[in-house]
Amino acid sequence: MATITIDGNQYDVDDTENLLAVALSKGYDLPYFCWHPELHSVGACRQCAVKQYRNDEDEKGMIVMACMTPCSDGGRFEIADKEAAEMRSQVIEWLMINHPHDCPVCEEGGECHLQDMTLMTGHTQRRYRGPKRTHRNQDLGPFISHEMNRCIACYRCVRFYRDYADGDDLRALGSHNNVYFGRDSDGALDNEFSGNLVEVCPTGVFTDKTLGAHYNRKWDMQNAPGICTHCSLGCNTSPGSRQGMLKRIQNRFHGEINHYFLCDRGRFGAGFVNRDDRPRQPLVRNADGILEPRAMDVMRDTMESVFAEAKGVVGVGSPRASLEDNYALRHLVGAKQFSNGMSAPDAAASRAALAVLENHSGQLATLREIEECDAVLILGEDVTQTAPRVALSLRQSARNKHHEMAAANKIPKWHARAVRDIGQTHNSPIFSATTHATRLDDIVVEPYRARPNAIAALGFAVANALDATAPAAVEPLDQDAQAFVDAIAATLKGAKKPLIIAGTSLGDPSILAAAGNAMRALRTANSEARLFVTFNEANSLGLAMMEDRDVDTAFAAIEDGTADTLVVMQNCLYERAPKARVDAAIKKAKNVIVMDHSLTRTVGEAATHVLPAGSFAEADGTLINNEGRAQRFFQVFIPDAPMQEGWRWAQDLAEVAGHKPDWIGMDDLIAAIVADMPQFAGIQDAAPSQSFRKFGMRFPRSPHRYSGRTALYANVDVRERRPEVDPDSALSYSMEGYQGVATPPALMSYAWAPGWDSNQAAITRFQDEVGGHLKGGDPGVRILRVAAGHSAFADATIHPVAGWQAVPIHAIFGSESQSARSAAIVERMPAAEYRVNPAAAKSLKLTAGDTLELAIDGETHAFPIAIDPSLPDQTVGVPVGMHGVCGLRLPVEIKP
Repeated sequence: MATITIDGNQYDVDDTENLLAVALSKGYDLPYFCWHPELHSVGACRQCAVKQYRNDEDEKGMIVMACMTPCSDGGRFEIADKEAAEMRSQVIEWLMINHPHDCPVCEEGGECHLQDMTLMTGHTQRRYRGPKRTHRNQDLGPFISHEMNRCIACYRCVRFYRDYADGDDLRALGSHNNVYFGRDSDGALDNEFSGNLVEVCPTGVFTDKTLGAHYNRKWDMQNAPGICTHCSLGCNTSPGSRQGMLKRIQNRFHGEINHYFLCDRGRFGAGFVNRDDRPRQPLVRNADGILEPRAMDVMRDTMESVFAEAKGVVGVGSPRASLEDNYALRHLVGAKQFSNGMSAPDAAASRAALAVLENHSGQLATLREIEECDAVLILGEDVTQTAPRVALSLRQSARNKHHEMAAANKIPKWHARAVRDIGQTHNSPIFSATTHATRLDDIVVEPYRARPNAIAALGFAVANALDATAPAAVEPLDQDAQAFVDAIAATLKGAKKPLIIAGTSLGDPSILAAAGNAMRALRTANSEARLFVTFNEANSLGLAMMEDRDVDTAFAAIEDGTADTLVVMQNCLYERAPKARVDAAIKKAKNVIVMDHSLTRTVGEAATHVLPAGSFAEADGTLINNEGRAQRFFQVFIPDAPMQEGWRWAQDLAEVAGHKPDWIGMDDLIAAIVADMPQFAGIQDAAPSQSFRKFGMRFPRSPHRYSGRTALYANVDVRERRPEVDPDSALSYSMEGYQGVATPPALMSYAWAPGWDSNQAAITRFQDEVGGHLKGGDPGVRILRVAAGHSAFADATIHPVAGWQAVPIHAIFGSESQSARSAAIVERMPAAEYRVNPAAAKSLKLTAGDTLELAIDGETHAFPIAIDPSLPDQTVGVPVGMHGVCGLRLPVEIKP
C-alpha cells in the first residue's frame, strides 16, 4: 500500500497500480484515450497529463502522464493544475485537427468517448480551418462498419485485436500523420472477438453494422440486463431496443465472467429476434398441412378440447429455455412426464459434468480466474468454437509468464509494452487434447490429437501420474504418449494455480470422469487448483439439475401409446434425435403443441398447434451457467399480444387442463421452484424481487436522455402514452426511476455517469475499483453446494472404437441454432464439409472437393471432403449444427 495526495486529498492506495487507474477509482474526471483497464498503459495519446511534485517543498512540479506514473508512497499530484489542464486541452485540439465535423451523423454519437473527453478538457470551439487528412474505408464484413477518417490514432484497436485477442489481420499501416488501421485488403475480420472493436474504439471508426442497418440514436434505446443465450458461460449483456425491435447487444460488465468483452456470436447472434418468419400468433395446422392463425379465444377452446381428449401428455423441455419456462411445463404435464429436452448423449454427458462439478464445487474457476492460472490442461474441448469467451481468457492465462518475468525485474503489470517486450514468446504452459486442430494451437505447448476415448485415457493417465492411487485406463499408453502425460503431470504439479478444462461437446462422459479424477489428484496437494467445465447450451446445467429424463423418454411414451400428446417448450426435436425417430413419433402423436419464438423445423413440419413464446428479449427468466451461477435476465420490451413468455403459456394451458398453478408473477413462480426443487435454493437471490425499490423508485430501462416518446406513436395518438408497468421486476419501461451508483448490479440496464457516456468508460463509476468487481457485488449467485470431504476417484472406464468413427466439428458461427438464424451470422457460417486426414482420404479413394455420402443414425448426408492432417486416422469430422447436420449421435462408429 502507498499513501498519495491528489488535489490536496490523501488516499491509501494499491502501490502496484498507476495513477490514472487510481484517480478514476476515486471518482476523478481525468481524460484518456490509449489506456484501457484490460490493455493497460502505453502512454501514447498524452491525454492524461497531470502535475507531479517531488516533495512538499516542490512548488513547480512537472507534467507526467498519469497512466505511466506509479503510485509511489508519498506521491503528490494535481489534476486540476492549470498547466496540466492546458496541456490536456492542447492535446485534444491536436487530435481533433483531422477529425471530421460529423458528430450529428456519426453512429457513435451519444456514446462517444472522444466527445466526452473533448468536453471534459473544455475544448468546445475548433480553430483549425485547413484541409483534413482523409482515408478510404474498408468493407470489414457483416459485423463492423469502418470509417477511418474519425481515427485519432490511439492504437487501442490494434492493441486489443493483436496484443490481447491475438488476431493478425488488423494492422497499423502507414506512419506519422497517415497511420491507417485496417486490413491489407477488404474482407471480414478473422478474429472471433472482432466485435469488441465497437466498444474499445473511443471514436466512431469501428461501429456496429447490424445496428446501422436499422439505426437509431443510442440514447433512444430501451435496455435491460441480459444473459447471453448462445453458450453455457452466462456472459452478461445489455440488449437495446426501440419500438419493439431489438437493435443491438452490448457488453454488460461482470467482474467474474465476461468483464469487458464478448465473443462475436454473443454480440451479433441475436438477429433471430427480428425475423419476419417468427410465430407471432397462435397457429393450428389445417387438413392441408398448412399452419393457420387462430384468435386467442378460439385457441383457448381448442386447447381445452385437446387436453380433455388426450390419452396422455408428455412434455419436452429445453436447455436453451429458462428455469421458469421449463418448470412451468413440468408442472403442466407432471414431473414423471417431463423430459429435459436433451439428446441421450448430451444428457448423459451433462449428468456426468454435473457430478464432477458437485464433487469439486469449491474449486470451480470463473472466467476471470482462468486468466490467473499458470498451467492449463484442456481435455476434448475446442473452446473457441463451443464456449468462445473461454478462449480469450486462456490467451491471457498464457501471458502469466510475461507478468512473472516482469515482476522479477520490478516492472509493474500495467506497463504494457515493457511486459510484452520482456515476455516475448515465453508463455505459461497450456496443454490441449482434442480431436482436431483448434484456433488455440498457437499458444498450446504441444497439441495432442486423438479420438474421444483416447482423450479420456490421456486424462485418466494424467490423474494417475499425479496420484498413483487414481485408476489408469486398462490399455497402457505408448511411450510417446506416456512421456507427454509425464510432462503434463510435472507441469501441473509445479504450477501455483493449475487448471483443468473439460466439457460436454464430444458427448463422452468418460472425458468428464477423467477431468474429475485429475482435479481430485491435483487439489489434494494444491488448494489453488481449479476446474472449469463447459456445457452445450445456455441452461444445460440447469436442466441436468432439474431432470434426468432425456428426450428419448418422451418419444418412448408416444411410441408405446402411454401418451398421444406432445408439448414442446422452445426446442427443436430434429436437433435432439435422428430424423427417422422424430418423424415416427410425430406421425403417431395425435397432437404436437409447440411453444417457441422461432420457426424451427419442429414448428414448420411437425407442430399441430403453435403458441408464440417470447425470446430472451421479450421475457424474464433465470439461467444456470456452467459454474452453477444462477443469473436473471429481464424483458427488454413487451411483445405485441398474443405473444408472451413460455411459462405464461404453460400456465394458461394448465388452467384449461384443470390444474391452474398458484403462482401469479415471477416471484411466485421462483418461490414455487425453490419449494418444489430444493437443489435450486438460492435462485431467488439472483436479482432483487419485483417489490424492490430505491427511495420508492423503480430502476429505468432507458437513459434519462431518451427522446421522442410522444412522437413515436403520434400517428395513433398525439398524447404521450403512459408507460407500461412491469409486474415481474423492479424495472420500469421508461427513463423514470433511480439512476445512480447504488443501482443493484443485477438491475443495471446500461452504464452511464455524468460526463461518461461510453459504456466501457462509464462502468468505472460502478466498480469498487477500476477493472474490479461491481459495487454491491457481481450479479448472480452460485447454487451448487460444496461437497463434504473428497469424493472417490471414478473408474477409468472408456469405450474404444476399433473401426471408423465420426466426431463432431463445431463452428462458432453455425453450430448454435439460435444465432444461426441471424443474418449477420449466416454470412460468416462456414461451408459444410466432411474432414478426413490424408491417409483416410487415400483409403476412401477421395481427394479434396470430392463428395462423400455418410450414413449416420439412419440419415444420409453428402458433403465435399476437406483434407485435415490433424484428424486421427479412420476418423471423419462431421459439421454439426445449422450449417451441417442436426440430431446425430456423435461420436459414433460408422461404416463409410
